[in-house]
Amino acid sequence: MGNSNIPNLSFFIAWNFTCGYFVYFTHSLYIMITRFPFFPFLFYFLLSFSIFSSEQKVIHVLVALCDNEYQGIVPVPKKLGNGDDLKDNLYWGAAYGVKSFFKKEKDWKLVSSALNVNAEILERVVFKHKSKNIFLVADAYRGREIKTATKDLIQSIHGEKKETYSFDLENRKIILPIAANADLLGYIGHNGLMDFSLELSNQSKQTQLKPVIILACYSKSYFSKIIDESKTNPILWSNGLMAPESYVLKAGIDSWLKNEKQKETIERAAIAYNYFQKCGMKGARKLFSSGY
Repeated sequence: MGNSNIPNLSFFIAWNFTCGYFVYFTHSLYIMITRFPFFPFLFYFLLSFSIFSSEQKVIHVLVALCDNEYQGIVPVPKKLGNGDDLKDNLYWGAAYGVKSFFKKEKDWKLVSSALNVNAEILERVVFKHKSKNIFLVADAYRGREIKTATKDLIQSIHGEKKETYSFDLENRKIILPIAANADLLGYIGHNGLMDFSLELSNQSKQTQLKPVIILACYSKSYFSKIIDESKTNPILWSNGLMAPESYVLKAGIDSWLKNEKQKETIERAAIAYNYFQKCGMKGARKLFSSGY
């Protein structure tokens, strides 16, 4: 009986404390606004910057457009293998090309597109994840510029090619870290190292492991020779001949975002590859590797 009023007393104290804190906060905010007219704008900027910048991740994918004339590939239909044509190219505008595929993905939205970025890159597109603060930047290199694309990839992996990219989104300027500054690097296209060699250092300047996805025929065998194993984390690459198409790229990205283990990454890629290629799960699992 003697303690029956204690809960009511505790509630009363808590309620008064909350009300007092609210009054103090609003009074302080009122003083800041009246004395410093710019404060609301600063407050809004800092709040929006904090929300927008938290956990931002940038994926940068380099795509060497399929090219029957300038690449040592088994020829594909003419419109798919024109290395100067964005619209129908096998790795860009075709159904499973990077631009077309991600435009149809429910989790991604195309937010920027720029043509003729430089002499080598015909188009740069930026996708924004619809529920996460994640950007996917993809560059379409002319088919004949596959050597430049490969060189840019290696130099980005090793921390030598550092860039940013800016564009306007919803009346604000967005600046994204790309190339060596990106959180995840990727490549899609023919394995140019089958046709040429690059005189590049295999010593990385990165201060931490750089994740990378390399989707090209026998990419593990060829690229492992010229990248710094101590500073590179190959999320996904191949052990044989393959169709380097975007459903596998998406599988690798999804696995990276979920921080999955190597076996889980391989399984996710194999499921995607088998679904589209009908090659059987056993063969699909053998096709991919994660790590060394």
